[in-house]
Amino acid sequence: MSEVAHDVVRIGVVSISDRASSGVYEDKGLPALQDWLGRAVRNPIAWVPRLIPDERAGIAATLRELVDEAGCHLVLTTGGTGPAPRDVTPEATRDVADRDMPGFGEQMRQISLRFVPTAILSRQTAVIRGRALILNLPGQPKSIAETLEGLKDTEGKSVVPGIFAAVPYCIDLLGGPYIETRPEVCAAFRPKSAQRPPAA
Repeated sequence: MSEVAHDVVRIGVVSISDRASSGVYEDKGLPALQDWLGRAVRNPIAWVPRLIPDERAGIAATLRELVDEAGCHLVLTTGGTGPAPRDVTPEATRDVADRDMPGFGEQMRQISLRFVPTAILSRQTAVIRGRALILNLPGQPKSIAETLEGLKDTEGKSVVPGIFAAVPYCIDLLGGPYIETRPEVCAAFRPKSAQRPPAA
């Protein structure tokens, strides 16, 4: 019996920052996204990175390109989700949306509120465009990892689930590749009827 290999998953990662995109300081969003996803996902990943300024039309155009032309199954953005006038990532994301997925933003705020009361000011959201899931994540590398992975106690047991636990099944439902995760980083949840034997 031949072993089943992991599907390749195409992931767009977008860091949105006026200053980082203009070279004023080093971007930390893209490395943070790629580091966490590289540790959590067992599938081979085809990365499609973008570093762009806080411009609503430009963000929307980038998201359209990543989904419609680059064929990304999953797109994660970081930055531009606060209440400041230049923070327009959620608006640009909704500009390209076919459907909203509000539960992701609700859970991200629940996690972040465990650390700082100002998390209530964050406007992270998630949408579906075509057959792709687009997620707006916080701007800080530490917060990116916390919202994706969730909170664990001193023994490593999940206290508050991270949002990525629900991402693989969402991609399944959209007709995308079957994503497997490393449970020590993030245990993906699927109903038993949707589970496959682990790939080689």
